[in-house]
Amino acid sequence: MSKRVLTARTLTTESGAPVADNQHSASAGIGGPLLLQDQHLLEKLARFNRERIPERVVHARGSGAYGYFEVTDDVTGFTYADFLSTVGKRTELFLRFSTVADSLGGADAVRDPRGFAVKFYTEEGNYDLVGNNTPVFFIKDPIKFPDFIHSQKRDPFTGKQEPDNVWDFWAHAPEATHQVTWLMGDRGIPASYRHMNGYGSHTYQWTNADGEAFFVKYHFKTNQGVRSLSSEQAAGIAGKDANSHQTDLLQAIERGVNPSWTLYVQIMPAAEAADYRFNPFDLTKVWPHKDFPLQRVGRLVLDRNPDNVFAEVEQAAFSPNNFVPGIGPSPDKMLQGRLFAYADAHRYRLGVNHTLLAVNAPKATTAQNYGRDGFMATNSQGRAAKNYEPNSYDGPVETGRALSAPLAVSGWTGTHEAPLHTKDDDFFQAGELYRLMSADEKSRLIANIAGGLSQVSRDDVIEKNLAHFHAADPEYGRRVEEAVRALRED
Repeated sequence: MSKRVLTARTLTTESGAPVADNQHSASAGIGGPLLLQDQHLLEKLARFNRERIPERVVHARGSGAYGYFEVTDDVTGFTYADFLSTVGKRTELFLRFSTVADSLGGADAVRDPRGFAVKFYTEEGNYDLVGNNTPVFFIKDPIKFPDFIHSQKRDPFTGKQEPDNVWDFWAHAPEATHQVTWLMGDRGIPASYRHMNGYGSHTYQWTNADGEAFFVKYHFKTNQGVRSLSSEQAAGIAGKDANSHQTDLLQAIERGVNPSWTLYVQIMPAAEAADYRFNPFDLTKVWPHKDFPLQRVGRLVLDRNPDNVFAEVEQAAFSPNNFVPGIGPSPDKMLQGRLFAYADAHRYRLGVNHTLLAVNAPKATTAQNYGRDGFMATNSQGRAAKNYEPNSYDGPVETGRALSAPLAVSGWTGTHEAPLHTKDDDFFQAGELYRLMSADEKSRLIANIAGGLSQVSRDDVIEKNLAHFHAADPEYGRRVEEAVRALRED
């Protein structure tokens, strides 16, 4: 028989067989019932049913792009991470932006923190830096995270976000006052993903070649300038184009207007952490720049859009536990919790072999380990390769060198509050942020807070929240209280 070669444009089934008719299902005669033997119909319908995976519990609504990071300043005195080792060195990366609370079908122009997650494809493996567009967060212990997110998401009875739930949780979480002030302020709704800063938010550890440890915070400063939307502007944009930020990012890169950010770090010698005036591992606090000035590291540039949003944006999996030599965790409790939670979420959503997907796989090196099986396994790693270690068959072996310096620990196991430093306080930095604002910024902040808080049905919840703003700054508390009262009397 002669061999028939399908052309490149021939429609085929997933097994490669040519499709004769893609317009009509096979039936038992004209107008009769359809046939179970129509493999093409069944394959299309079954695949269509499975085209969606569980959306992320948080950060579901996202956009992303590829680019590179270029080192501009020498930081080898603080870390021996190879991708930061040489001025001028470039590393390919993928950056995913996202809203936090809303679902996959939500609008971009809403008042919500924004995820800022970077995957560096380094020669020593992938390094994931998972942060937000705010330098702080609402809570400082991961055991409260599921409750916090439940309070911000849809109510199980009403099926919608409830001001009662949102503000009730914040009423019982005074440490949230700082982040609430950020969220309700002018930067609460970025004009686009290109016009906002990004932060590692957590405290991380860098280790240099001599084994010296430093704690660091990452700051990605947008080179496009910070631009934000008022509540009124955002409502209009979200009503016209729910995909406004996605549209802006896509079109900018397609035009060759490549957005960029300059990376700075704050560096604290590890020995200073114990006696610093507040807990430097508290995610609800920033490090004042006068104590730890910003030091420039390099430039992040986005220059290529994904070919397929689902394959590359939705299936992108970021895990803060993906470190490289020279970089490691700190005792930041929220970071410690996320070291487990993020990777576990991806194993649930995408499967145990999600790291083999193109967007998640290393690009500058090759993953070599003893993981083999599970759904969608393609990592045989060679014929007759062993799946255990140690072995006598020349399999990959450990290096014996820790990724980062060890952290000293002491004391008793148990549930503990974070150690108190001399200036630990849930409200001081929120007050500092308020006092930095201009008169117009303060007025908009007050209006945004009062607009939500006035909708709460319980007086005791309102009073608890007002007490937080009074503690942050007397004027701040008074103005919020007056604005809430006025709206409730209308």
